[in-house]
Amino acid sequence: MERKTHTIDATNKVLGRLATQIAILLQGKHKLGFLPDKDVGDFVMVKNVDKIKITGKKIKQKIYYHHTGYLGSLKKVSYEKLFKKSPAEILRKAVLGMLPKNKLRPKRIKRLKTEL
Repeated sequence: MERKTHTIDATNKVLGRLATQIAILLQGKHKLGFLPDKDVGDFVMVKNVDKIKITGKKIKQKIYYHHTGYLGSLKKVSYEKLFKKSPAEILRKAVLGMLPKNKLRPKRIKRLKTEL
């Protein structure tokens, strides 16, 4: 199996549409020999992640939650704050949500590389 490297420029691209393209490339759905239980996807390099276009009111309204495992320790961070700190993390979370939830998911997301 041969893995190719795809380079994508994220300048003025909508986050969700870009994330679906990346998820298809990571899974290998664009290849003829695609099987859902095989890891045949390619590497994806995304440039200019800080210039992604965000539509709607997501910047002000969306909140990401995570739980540390301790009682009463539900943490939240706003979309705006996370985007200023790490725009690559926003893209990673969007792509991660579009990949199938199975044992291949961590391997596939490791093939996503980002540059600012």
